[in-house]
Amino acid sequence: MKMPGENIRGEILRHRAISFARFMELALYSPATGYYEKPPGGVGRRGDFVTSVSVGNLFGELLAYQFAEWLAELRVPDRPLRIIEAGAHDGKLAADVLGWLQLHRPGLFAELEYILLEPSSVRQQWQRETLKGLASGVRWISGLGDPALAGSRGIIFSNELLDALPVHRLGWDAPAGDWFEWGVALAGEKLVWTRLPEPVHDSLSPRHAPPELLAVLPDGYTIEKSPAAENWWRAAAQTLAGGKLVAIDYGFAAGEQFSPSRINGTLRAYHRHQVSGDLLARPGEQDLTAHVDFSALQKAGAEVGLQTERCCPQPQFLTRILSAAVKRGDFINFDAKQIRQFQTLTHPDHLGRAFRVLVQSR
Repeated sequence: MKMPGENIRGEILRHRAISFARFMELALYSPATGYYEKPPGGVGRRGDFVTSVSVGNLFGELLAYQFAEWLAELRVPDRPLRIIEAGAHDGKLAADVLGWLQLHRPGLFAELEYILLEPSSVRQQWQRETLKGLASGVRWISGLGDPALAGSRGIIFSNELLDALPVHRLGWDAPAGDWFEWGVALAGEKLVWTRLPEPVHDSLSPRHAPPELLAVLPDGYTIEKSPAAENWWRAAAQTLAGGKLVAIDYGFAAGEQFSPSRINGTLRAYHRHQVSGDLLARPGEQDLTAHVDFSALQKAGAEVGLQTERCCPQPQFLTRILSAAVKRGDFINFDAKQIRQFQTLTHPDHLGRAFRVLVQSR
């Protein structure tokens, strides 16, 4: 049985150095040894981090209300509707969404197909266990390339997926006036940072950075680029014949990538609720995330015909849903537990500060 990090060291020995994007891919997603292949338990109070889903059922129930409103606008006789969730982890969010729809929108629930995009057979098993009481209308598909998804009408969404897709780590060489890419190498048995010798590919170079900014950018200033996230978004957009494409994630919009407070980039490691800047430590045993470039996603979606409806902080998105739901007669019996959940989801000292929501439509 392979130990965590063994496959990374083997690949470095074959290539001398690998990009951080490749390191992140192996550390998080390698079968048997990747962080996201570990049994559920890394999320919540006893895990490595807290998510909107681990706060309680309310997050999924609010999404279910909004999804039902959107799907009602798409209903056409003899045209099936889908909710497609990517990055469902253990299936808890799917259970919350489906549970609310079954109780409050039974007609829609009966005709709806809920699809989980899940390439990992291990995670599929966790999801099937979580959803065993709701699984009659649930289907598993391994990826966006499956022909069965072509022409989907409905909603494709992800929650905290894109921040965990591999990123390239770029550094600014002020004396040379150019960008370079950070890679990962070995010094004895220790994983270390190294500058990759190849020039930064045009697709990674931040061409939008104004010359006057680059002139004052400190040497070694670090940013991330995620072609994986942009490609995923573009592929999802092409799958959608009509409806909404939604991302909920950590991130920033145009003009926010270069900040004096982020000279080392946005990459973070999470282990037992401790945030660490040591990204190379414990590969396969700690989570790795980077802020999502929402402007890049909007551009990718626009290139294949999507229009941006909303790009806003999570508190604004959830507050609008709750307000509309209360006016309609749903969520009128808020108890103390739900109030605490809503405060955690929206307060800037909790989950309300860093999360953004992007909604594009066709």
